[in-house]
Amino acid sequence: RLPGDAMAASRTVAGVTDPSSALPVPTPGDEVSWVRHHLGDLVADDVAASPRFRGTQTAADAALATFDVTGYARRRNEVWPPARRGASGLSPWIRHGLLTLPAVWDAIDGPAADVAKFRDELLWQEYARHLYARIGPGLATPLRYESAAATSAPSAAGPWDRSMRCVAETLGELERYGWLVNQTRMWLASDWTVRHHADWRRGEEAFFAHLLDGSRAANRAGWQWTAGLATGRPYGFSRWQVRKRAPRWCDECPHAAACPIEDWPDPPELVALDADPRLRHDHDVETTGGPHSVELAGPDAPAVVWLTAESLGDDDPALAANPDLPVLFVFDEALLSRLRLSGKRLVFIAERLAELATGCDVEVRRGDPAAVLHGRRAAVTFTPVPGWRRISAAAPPAEIHPWPWLRRPHTGSVASFSAWNRRPRRA
Repeated sequence: RLPGDAMAASRTVAGVTDPSSALPVPTPGDEVSWVRHHLGDLVADDVAASPRFRGTQTAADAALATFDVTGYARRRNEVWPPARRGASGLSPWIRHGLLTLPAVWDAIDGPAADVAKFRDELLWQEYARHLYARIGPGLATPLRYESAAATSAPSAAGPWDRSMRCVAETLGELERYGWLVNQTRMWLASDWTVRHHADWRRGEEAFFAHLLDGSRAANRAGWQWTAGLATGRPYGFSRWQVRKRAPRWCDECPHAAACPIEDWPDPPELVALDADPRLRHDHDVETTGGPHSVELAGPDAPAVVWLTAESLGDDDPALAANPDLPVLFVFDEALLSRLRLSGKRLVFIAERLAELATGCDVEVRRGDPAAVLHGRRAAVTFTPVPGWRRISAAAPPAEIHPWPWLRRPHTGSVASFSAWNRRPRRA
């Protein structure tokens, strides 16, 4: 199924057949053609890089160093023109661990009100991770309410009407750059769920396919919040928001004289659910949060550092503790075949692998991560997602390093951000 030198080459480790493909390591500047050649059958579109975001540590560090938080509290929700925006644009690198939440928290300096608002947004990202770490696949089902009128989306594109300037511009940015400001994410999610009553999961998947910062934690939590499934208070989207945040779009829209979203949408009927009891209390918070210190599985030292898509940065704890070991990354073939992501998401990862290979030995494989890791003494950073737990249970690592939490998970409520946030903040 794979072209050229990416043909599957099985090997046997400790009696287990590993049907993975050993891929050549991508080189800087050639990542698009590399993804097209070796992973192109797993993506949903023509492979291209995001014109705005590069998946390198160099790009991540530069973005953080040049971000000026001044005016963030006032301008973070501005949409158009881009010069008015106050959003940091750091989320793709945060999602992949090139920038950790503690590092970004400590690096931000500026006016007190702007720093406080920016740190609140970092805390929301941390909250979503805590929520997902605790309930895992449960985040794919409504948390506390469900819509009585929810239906399946009428088409693969859902109910979004691209003849509207606000929708066309926003979807175009998502599909080209793999990123949106938070305000337009809420617009599109609200239009999908609150106005058109389409299944929120389909919309979440449409976002997830393209967003470079797409994580099941933040993306699913954001869609549930917008649809009112987490709070009982859905977010409504109408022309008023566009006129306030992107007035030029309204002025130039073909529907300027008769806007389809002129009026506020009728609120959906929400039905309260018997919520998952884990939202209120965590009976196994140590499993949720992972180790406090390095865990060793035996006397043998690790032979390789296993990096995951959640933690690719230079400051990955396992990598930082083992700088002389080779690095292993596995593109999970079954997972990617099911997800059908945009090629730009895989190019972003390939860019990081190419950068890593300029300073250390890198091994890249395509296949089943558990099979690849079986019998290998791997050092890895604990990762609070179900996939990592499944793989590490099937192929136990030799050395597990703590996840760089902004706050460690607690036993109390994660039913809402405000309930979770009552705990003391990071000093």
